[in-house]
Amino acid sequence: MQALRVDALSEDLSGVSLVETPAPTRNEGEVLVRVHAASLNFPDLLMTRGAYQFKPGLPFISGLECAGEVIEADADSGFQPGDRVMGGNKTGAFAQIASLPARGLSHVPSNFSYAQGAAMGAAYSTAYTGLVELCGLRSGQSVMVTGASGGVGLAAVDLANALGATTIAATGIAGKREAITALAAPDHTIISEGRFREEISAITDGRLCDIVFDNVGGDVFDECTRCVTFAGQLLLVGFTSGRIPQIATNIPLIKGFSIVGLRAGEYARRFPERGGAIKRAIRELAEAGRIHPAVGAQLPLSQWRTGFEAMAKRELVGKVVFEPGD
Repeated sequence: MQALRVDALSEDLSGVSLVETPAPTRNEGEVLVRVHAASLNFPDLLMTRGAYQFKPGLPFISGLECAGEVIEADADSGFQPGDRVMGGNKTGAFAQIASLPARGLSHVPSNFSYAQGAAMGAAYSTAYTGLVELCGLRSGQSVMVTGASGGVGLAAVDLANALGATTIAATGIAGKREAITALAAPDHTIISEGRFREEISAITDGRLCDIVFDNVGGDVFDECTRCVTFAGQLLLVGFTSGRIPQIATNIPLIKGFSIVGLRAGEYARRFPERGGAIKRAIRELAEAGRIHPAVGAQLPLSQWRTGFEAMAKRELVGKVVFEPGD
């Protein structure tokens, strides 16, 4: 089978290549899946550089999550051949066949394509865990999402919309505003450069944001601390800017807001019952047609470099989904 393998860590993807390799052997507790679609996530890029907190041993097959058709599964797994499933296990998804833990899989919503199923899992799990599970998002609250053009950012905007929040999508690239609006329909979009607190204040009639969902870090995080309302919450999601920010603790003290760290995968592992409840809640929203995973581009796996390089250059709006083919 064909698979995208990382043989060496590098900044320029020189250690990554599409190779012919034997199909994986299924172990007990795993499900053998014929992959129809696999979505690109920022951790996939970071793992090719050795810059992610999870560091798989070399070589490894890249790919955090996918959607496909069950080939083989344990009788008690809840899956059977022919089922449409989605999910992943940090690596192994960018291949024609993947063997994945049953606990990390779920059925693709009946109204979703394989591409939508591949694009939903990690992004919406992150968004739901942060906004709902950790911050208790309620209808009528105001939510600002930075890095709103990425898969997680768009999922956060889409989910907040579905739950009745007033949404503000922030992007550092003006040319992305129209695409963000088309894919996630935020109530407002802003450019997250320089001092943008005044624009947030005007949008919210001076109240500022109940929740700020920050994917970017760096200078954007610094300004986000000025955009949180008293007793609000600032979610730390990632640092796509490259700079991990620091904060003087008198700022959250004086403004009375909380800083909340978000690691959705680790949260689900430590609290499996809550992880299961989150997965079910997202599925219910999907089946009801209330959330809409944003697929920005669908590419054959042979064009993997195009997707990875676009992500590295921050050119993407929505999820890139690779299709391995037969």
